[in-house]
Amino acid sequence: MTADEIRALEKAVSKAKRIATERAGELHDLVEDRLPAGYEEIPGIAQATYDACLAWAEATAALKAAQSESAA
Repeated sequence: MTADEIRALEKAVSKAKRIATERAGELHDLVEDRLPAGYEEIPGIAQATYDACLAWAEATAALKAAQSESAA
């Protein structure tokens, strides 16, 4: 894998982490500010947070694999 491709993966990891952090913040705000009245929002926000964290984990794994491949 080229250095440019690895940089692109690093950028994807950073973007995925930012999105996951934003979703986690939304979940935190729900818990802190809108529960128990906002209980109906829990499934949607929780799923969005889970999906964002999963995307970050997948991007991180792809980056680590690429880094291992280019180190070999």
